[in-house]
Amino acid sequence: MLPTPAKQFLMQTQYISHTIWKRIKHSGTFHVNGVPVNAAQTVIRGGDCITYDIVRESAITPEDIPLSICYEDPYLLIANKPAGQLVHPTTKESTGTLGNAVLAHFAAHGEHHAYHPVHRLDRATSGLVLIAKVPQVQDKLTARKNGKKLFHREYLAIVSGGISPSTGTIDAPIARALPSIILRKVAAEGKSAITHYETQRAGKNHALLRLALETGRTHQIRVHLAHLGHPILGDSLYGGAMNEIKRQALHAYRLHFTHPMTNELIDIIAPIPSDMKQVLSSPDF
Repeated sequence: MLPTPAKQFLMQTQYISHTIWKRIKHSGTFHVNGVPVNAAQTVIRGGDCITYDIVRESAITPEDIPLSICYEDPYLLIANKPAGQLVHPTTKESTGTLGNAVLAHFAAHGEHHAYHPVHRLDRATSGLVLIAKVPQVQDKLTARKNGKKLFHREYLAIVSGGISPSTGTIDAPIARALPSIILRKVAAEGKSAITHYETQRAGKNHALLRLALETGRTHQIRVHLAHLGHPILGDSLYGGAMNEIKRQALHAYRLHFTHPMTNELIDIIAPIPSDMKQVLSSPDF
């Protein structure tokens, strides 16, 4: 390879963002062939060995709690989160989260990574969460091409009634339902939100839907389905019936994307959880 400035080399080969480059440049850990150098003034040549450390001290405490891993490689981890678990600790709830479990898993395997969830799930939503092990992979996956994210999520939901038409697209902007800081609503002044749906099973009083997100607004699926008059079962916040399941019957069952480092197609499916299976085996289906 031709001699290349370190910044250019890392951005082109390791997908380093400008923000991460600044962290590397000021970290004092940049070495070439074992020798500490000034990253901003360094030129990389073929055969050089580059090392640096940009892992920040995490405020999340590793905790040895159950963790269901569906996929893992040196760059990514995909976990199947149970309903009732937070994705990330909060000031009021700092333990028992997916983040605590993932950091304990890293530590148990001698890996030193921060916690970089690429997206979130509500506490009561079960299913797949994509976690980057290094920030440049998180940056790559959260980037957009032609306005769309580079990874694709699909969900299963059990709703009241049967939607007509059985397959379609919900294109309705979503805004905060003030003065609440939690509730969202469909409103003209909101941000663009697009959800695609397809009926998988139609029962007497309920339907099982498969849904794909084109955008990722807070509570998007829950708000869109409630707006159509078909709230998700168990979703008390948006009018879902609570008699058959005690949490929203929403499961992030599939993630598929092109791996940002290997270009491999990753396609992971998490089986539908037992509480939703129980509803599907009821007389309503």
